[in-house]
Amino acid sequence: MSAVPNFRNVAIVAHVDHGKTTLVDAMLRQSGVFGERAELVDRVMDSGDLEREKGITILAKNTAVHRRQPDGSEYVINVIDTPGHADFGGEVERALSMVDGVVLLVDASEGPLPQTRFVLRKALAASLPVILVVNKTDRPDARIGDIVTESQDLLLDLASDLDDEEASEAAELALELPVLFASGRAGVASTEQPANGEVPAGENLDPLFDVLINSVPAPKGTTEAPLQAHVTNLDASPFLGRLGLVRIHNGTLRKGQQVSWCREVDGEPVIEKAKITELLVTLGVDRAPAEVAVAGDIVAVAGMSEIMIGDTLADAENPVSLPRISVDQPAISAIVGTNTAPLAGRVKGHKLTARMVKDRLDSELIGNVSLRVQDIGRPDAWEVQARGELALAILVEQMRREGFELTVGKPQVVTRQVNGKVHEPFEHLTIDVPEEYLGAVTQLLAARKGRMDQMNNHGSGWVRMEFEVPSRGLIGFRTDFMTETRGTGIANAVFADYGPWAGEIRARHTGSLVSDRAGSVTPFAMIQLADRGTFFVDPGDDTYEGHVVGINPRAEDLDINVTREKKLTNMRQSSADVMETLAKPMVLDLEGAMEFCAADECVEVTPEVVRVRKLHLDASTRARERSRAKSRDQNS
Repeated sequence: MSAVPNFRNVAIVAHVDHGKTTLVDAMLRQSGVFGERAELVDRVMDSGDLEREKGITILAKNTAVHRRQPDGSEYVINVIDTPGHADFGGEVERALSMVDGVVLLVDASEGPLPQTRFVLRKALAASLPVILVVNKTDRPDARIGDIVTESQDLLLDLASDLDDEEASEAAELALELPVLFASGRAGVASTEQPANGEVPAGENLDPLFDVLINSVPAPKGTTEAPLQAHVTNLDASPFLGRLGLVRIHNGTLRKGQQVSWCREVDGEPVIEKAKITELLVTLGVDRAPAEVAVAGDIVAVAGMSEIMIGDTLADAENPVSLPRISVDQPAISAIVGTNTAPLAGRVKGHKLTARMVKDRLDSELIGNVSLRVQDIGRPDAWEVQARGELALAILVEQMRREGFELTVGKPQVVTRQVNGKVHEPFEHLTIDVPEEYLGAVTQLLAARKGRMDQMNNHGSGWVRMEFEVPSRGLIGFRTDFMTETRGTGIANAVFADYGPWAGEIRARHTGSLVSDRAGSVTPFAMIQLADRGTFFVDPGDDTYEGHVVGINPRAEDLDINVTREKKLTNMRQSSADVMETLAKPMVLDLEGAMEFCAADECVEVTPEVVRVRKLHLDASTRARERSRAKSRDQNS
């Protein structure tokens, strides 16, 4: 490398579905990353199956855009594509430790939403400059001017929560905020505000590249200083083993170089000698071998099989460790263990043992900095803590697809003791609904201890409401919310803070239809029981005692026989049998099952099927448990 390139390290952050990944696609195409004959794939950064299926980014990923300016200077823009869902906030916090600036992408109609507030707070606390990009200006309901004002107001609001010196810097930042207008789908950006509903004037994303180069500061490190490289992410190669993605803060990193590996072992700092066996630089969406990398770059290294996020690669003679990456604590937990249901292990090749499950959970901790796994004193189950229900569901779904059979308990909140009193996590919930559902949604959240902070009507027939609600109140909220709003409502929540315990919340007002024996579900039994409620099972499905086969409209559970067969006789009937049809059963996916299950229920997860069942399968045992619980409530 004959000359030190000009680096710009930037993270693109936004709320869910505001167009981050689509904009990154356009940046890669216009920078010439893909060859002339390369097959162009939409959302190329969403490489995981679950990411493509759900249409969301789960893991933060980096790419490199090489840019030549008209004056002949060359720049390497390292772009970090971050998740937009608050449950994966640990990925965002990790990404912010790698960059020197933030591109805040905001939808031209929806404007700043909870994840926007969360990311901006982190960016301001890290003193990172922010560039505002108003995306999707060609939406028919775009309100571009209002969105710019709302974003600036949000910056000023967040600045008031900082220290005096930091607040003044943040306020100055809000007033001098660089603003661009873009349509990621059209691949166009401009500094000139277009009319609402129109694509910005221009032909490409050159204005965006220019603002990135001019507004994002260059990395502060120097090549002459001793080596300091921070491990911010992990990857794996079938040929090289575990890879550490590092941001080089100071010095130069070479292939074959001896370095000091600053790590933690059992919570104690340890410095070991290590050798960089391979050095990989990012070219577009691929990695290529290199001999040397300098301060400011983001590269991958091999040679340390136990390298972890937060470790530091330092100078061999003068090791100076960097602070370890810290993220917010998890707020939701669930008990995850081996499958203990009667139908477990019927398919050859499934992963069933406690050792397999524990090894898989431990491996997840290596790359997921926001996850916690706690021992609960049982050999076959552990408490898994994460930011939210979706993060837990994604982990369980990944394990299910890998062949694991699991039992997953009902999600619970992680509480704290503050001055001798129990505190629980609260969420900042933003809801957009048509005006006619305003009363239904307000009533729904009032029952879940939600407190409305703000309500805005933009005159378009939709209302935006902001609530502070306990995280407990949002467990199982999605299904009721979508039912009340006929599928039209949009709800987004982000962790706000811990507050005093809000009291009892009764989120579910229905009971369960529980199978009282093992066997095969028959159509005759389902026809006879059709008026009892809604079923989850089809005729021919296997069932067992304690298996939840449907929803009882009443609040109590009902034990039923879904295996009953029609008795055959030798008596002729005077008329032919009347054809009867069964209502189509409700299909529960993993997230729906976790939301639905009650406190005395759990989810049985296998690669083929997801079931809800009782913790105690025997009906008499469940009756005794209910009596004990009732006695405890009366005594208390």
